[in-house]
Amino acid sequence: MKTEVFVAGGGVGGLMLAAKLASRGVHVTIAEQLTKESPVYKGELLQPKTLAILEDLGVIDEIEACGHVLDQLRFQEIHRRPHQTPVEINLTELDYGRVASRYDHSLMVPHEKTKAILRNKGKSYEEYFHYLKGARFLGFENGVAKVKQGKEIIYVEAQVYVGAEGRSSPTRDAMNVKVERTDYNHHFLTVTIPRPEDFTKGKIITTSTCFLGLFPLPDNEVRTVFLIKAGEYKTIKEKGLEYLYQAYGELEPELADGVKAITDWKTVQLMIPFTYHVDHYYAGNLAIIGDAAHTVHPMAGEGMNLAVQDADVLGELLAWCKEEGKPYEQYLHYYEDVRKPRVSFLLNLSHLSALVYSFRFELWRKFRTKAVQRIYDDDQLHVKQMLNIAGLGRWDFSLIDRAIQGSMLPARRKKVSDRKQQKYLFSERDDYPWRYEEKG
Repeated sequence: MKTEVFVAGGGVGGLMLAAKLASRGVHVTIAEQLTKESPVYKGELLQPKTLAILEDLGVIDEIEACGHVLDQLRFQEIHRRPHQTPVEINLTELDYGRVASRYDHSLMVPHEKTKAILRNKGKSYEEYFHYLKGARFLGFENGVAKVKQGKEIIYVEAQVYVGAEGRSSPTRDAMNVKVERTDYNHHFLTVTIPRPEDFTKGKIITTSTCFLGLFPLPDNEVRTVFLIKAGEYKTIKEKGLEYLYQAYGELEPELADGVKAITDWKTVQLMIPFTYHVDHYYAGNLAIIGDAAHTVHPMAGEGMNLAVQDADVLGELLAWCKEEGKPYEQYLHYYEDVRKPRVSFLLNLSHLSALVYSFRFELWRKFRTKAVQRIYDDDQLHVKQMLNIAGLGRWDFSLIDRAIQGSMLPARRKKVSDRKQQKYLFSERDDYPWRYEEKG
């Protein structure tokens, strides 16, 4: 079969790309090997930039209808006490509303809900959107995509091939890229449990040795992320679920009852964080997006958002090429030009955030507590942090910023104006430069 763009992988990134292309009249064929919803945890936090992209696609109302709004992130340092209520040391609240944008919140949406909405959006353009369910992409044979669907082998000939397969990517293998990987000294346990109706704010609770991230979902549920030492999972399982019951109850008493809804270790997923970044995003008529190109530490909740933002830029570029009669292959460099520096920046930001919670001793905890509080005390640090993780722009941290955060300089008293922020927010020209550079 023939198509204009072939997408390997029907995750959020691949579906976002395919739906965008179909909405612009580009014939796209997407191959997804799964035939039913995946029980494996995937990204659920949609950052403001992603919400803006979903609004442009025309699905924001559906997304918001099945999501839970997070307008703040709370960072709470405590003294944990065995079988007692913890003692709060410090509470810092960082606010998306400090960014000069109408996208003033993030959204927690069950992963499979987001996928279903994007898939249905693509299917609404039935002339252009071709979805191969239960189809495994095997790689390339004589320059053509080879797909196995059931017992049938299908060859898909396309003008552009896009790998959105995730961490194991035949498309990336065919591109002969270099990958730099970083591993960490910790793993995570993640599980969804019931939450009280009034437990509505995103929250990260830490001691000198513990970390518990709590991100409310709709339907009175909360996604929990519990940090453990690398290699400690087997030992914790041997201690039994009572270990989790006690840990959650001592860190956040409001969830002491909800955590007991965990009755089987099979519902608890082990996450092993690592990062990598390829040295190029395209080769010839091949391109990769999302985890095929980069994997980010989950601390800042950026992984799925980077995939959506990759898909947005690449989708706009390919649609423009068709509309303007430009050869796809000749313009793929724009995709890398826009996305690679932004991804590198956010990978580093997430890496630094991971290091903040990687060391288990009291002196480091005291430094972390002051550093997080300084982000709130100094408005420029506050704005930069939230603008950057929101994906709406990029405002680099300076040496002065880091000195203030490290308490070597006093916090600035002046608030950052909306006007000053504007030059750091991504414009349409920043996102889609080819529209302007290629005029005439």
